[in-house]
Amino acid sequence: MGEKLPFVTKDQLEHAAATWPTPFHVYSERLIRERARALVAAFSWNPGFTEYFAVKATPNPTIVSILAEEGCGCDCATATELAIASACGVRGGRIMLSSNDTPDEDYRRARELGAIINLDSLDMVDCLARALGGELPPMVCLRVNPGGDFTASNGIIGEPADSKFGMTVGQALEAARRLSGMGVAEFGLHAFLASNAQAEDYYPRLSRMLFGLAVRLWRELGARVRLVDLSGGIGVDYRPEDVPVDIAAVGAGVRGAYEEVLVPAGLGDVVLAAELGRWMLAPAGGLVTRVIHEKVTYRDYLGVDACASNLMRPAVYGAYHHITVMGREAEPATRRYNVVGRLCENSDQFARDRMLPEAHVGDLLFIHDAGAHGHSMGYNYNGTLRSAELLLREDGSFELIRRAETPGDYFATLDFPGSRFSALARPEG
Repeated sequence: MGEKLPFVTKDQLEHAAATWPTPFHVYSERLIRERARALVAAFSWNPGFTEYFAVKATPNPTIVSILAEEGCGCDCATATELAIASACGVRGGRIMLSSNDTPDEDYRRARELGAIINLDSLDMVDCLARALGGELPPMVCLRVNPGGDFTASNGIIGEPADSKFGMTVGQALEAARRLSGMGVAEFGLHAFLASNAQAEDYYPRLSRMLFGLAVRLWRELGARVRLVDLSGGIGVDYRPEDVPVDIAAVGAGVRGAYEEVLVPAGLGDVVLAAELGRWMLAPAGGLVTRVIHEKVTYRDYLGVDACASNLMRPAVYGAYHHITVMGREAEPATRRYNVVGRLCENSDQFARDRMLPEAHVGDLLFIHDAGAHGHSMGYNYNGTLRSAELLLREDGSFELIRRAETPGDYFATLDFPGSRFSALARPEG
């Protein structure tokens, strides 16, 4: 089994916890920048390549701003995420609106920002025209779902036909035909066929499919594809035994497909994009929590001050997140624990039958790879409050980038004329 260590020390976390009590999420600025630079380097052969960071993964303005400094744009799904991108100075073609069941106001807000609009279904052609009063942008992107099984070197990694996302290839051709008739001059192609794919040939195989469709659009309709967006889907090594995806090898594989399919067809000017969220941020963040109870019944339990409200992936997906007992990184894992939170749901368990070094009340635990789809998926079941987010700067200092929720935040939506609960939302009022 490989080694998996936190990017932060126990002393650093105890120092941070003295100011911002656990639980909290912490992110490494160094790792965020390193991963952004590695991705850009892997696709540097394609002038104009853009990483549209999937804001849904970690919608914190400080992190979005760091990524913007590294040349990344934003992949947004809602008007709220568009607002985050805009507030961080991301504008125009650096924003991609990719959503399904999109309300008209989101289309209008995207147009105001100059964002690229990605249509998820054929009926959205008319929806977009209605929302924008018939004044369509010069380029529109189309999300494609080829159906069937999508395979990679490690077997089937997705069954597109089971996904709600995207239109069939035939529908994409019809959408391009209709949009061309409405004055759209250029197109983008997009597909999202897998999540957390560990195979390095996922992007190359996906790109080959999209490149082939770009050639078909050009030859059959005279529709020029200027952008191919490979979306997200590249996974991370959640388990110590997992082998990290070599992003440089991924970029080289896509380049091979590009040169074999697009260049001979006279489409060697197509710009590529990605919408990675998990790969970019998951390893750069962790959930820090403290043991507050020990219980032995039919199993040994470590009760911690975090719960599924802070990181729901283990409860919802049965997802594995590695756990380090801080200060005992070098000690053998001799005890079998269930690490649990306080929600009234038996699924609120970060780990089951997990071998760890012996731990006790007061110990800090670092739950790895929680930098994406962690805090962003938080909720308030049982009246629990979402935790703070901290950034570990490159100089070793900590910065609060989102405060913890308060009871006043929880009760804020009950603060309205005639409500008996307004005092709870404004306890100092």
